[in-house]
Amino acid sequence: MARENGIPGFALTRLAPAKVNLALHVVGQRPDGYHLLESLVTFADAGDRVGFSHATDDRFTVSGRFSTDLPLTGEGASGNLVLRARDLLRAHLVERDIAAGPVHLHLEKNLPVASGIGGGSADAAAALLGLQELWGASADRGSLQEMALKLGADVPMCLAGRPVIASGIGEKLEPIPLPCFPMLLVNPLVALSTPLIFRMLTNKANATLDIPRGAVAASGWIEALKCTRNDLEPPARLLEPAITAVSDALLSAGAAFVRMSGSGATCFGLFATTAERDAAAAVLSTQNPNWYILACNSVSGVDHGRH
Repeated sequence: MARENGIPGFALTRLAPAKVNLALHVVGQRPDGYHLLESLVTFADAGDRVGFSHATDDRFTVSGRFSTDLPLTGEGASGNLVLRARDLLRAHLVERDIAAGPVHLHLEKNLPVASGIGGGSADAAAALLGLQELWGASADRGSLQEMALKLGADVPMCLAGRPVIASGIGEKLEPIPLPCFPMLLVNPLVALSTPLIFRMLTNKANATLDIPRGAVAASGWIEALKCTRNDLEPPARLLEPAITAVSDALLSAGAAFVRMSGSGATCFGLFATTAERDAAAAVLSTQNPNWYILACNSVSGVDHGRH
């Protein structure tokens, strides 16, 4: 992703973009407990950032609005996905006699934690990509996908960083020619537990995702999305009523389509124009100064097509 205006003092900066589930259908559950999903996923052109530099010893530092929500000591720190990505990739390279020396990693945490927009997964994907560049080494595609899946079911799609239909537990990816949408991401700054939301599901074998595969105009995609669901939204709304307030506010502000992303509590609004999006952002920021509101664009998948 974009590297301009990098984090000062670092050799390399990578964007870890917010992941947005435009639709998320829970269609089954494996014997090992993993849920089978079919999801239409896109990414914002904004999110966390990860900085990379060579160092004499491994270091990890953080900054950003939501950095205080990250554990930096004890077990929580060692479980950080950026550090786990570093360790997995380093072990893979060292096994092959490829140097993977000490690094200073810096996470600029701009996205709310546990908010349904894949911040941790995107951070891990950015770490895998950035460290390969810093170390001047690359893992083969299969090994990289395997490492991504070890880090979490959402990491492979974050590694792709483009609109996809994700299925299985998130590892099967089909590029989709989704257009760019002006978008607002709004979170009431309430963290939700993904495992708890899944446990609250009353039905884990819902109807499959059925959306267009060919080139469709933006207005056609809006209509197609109306025939899809986020199966995690009803239990999330029961758990946190503020999600309903966010959704209603986005609709009142003129969004063409509104839905909760992932396991919440972030909701997204798609807009017809950037002017309408920016006007809505101004209204919502004034009415709800304690909400997290990000005006952004979704990335386009039109140039990727199907492979």
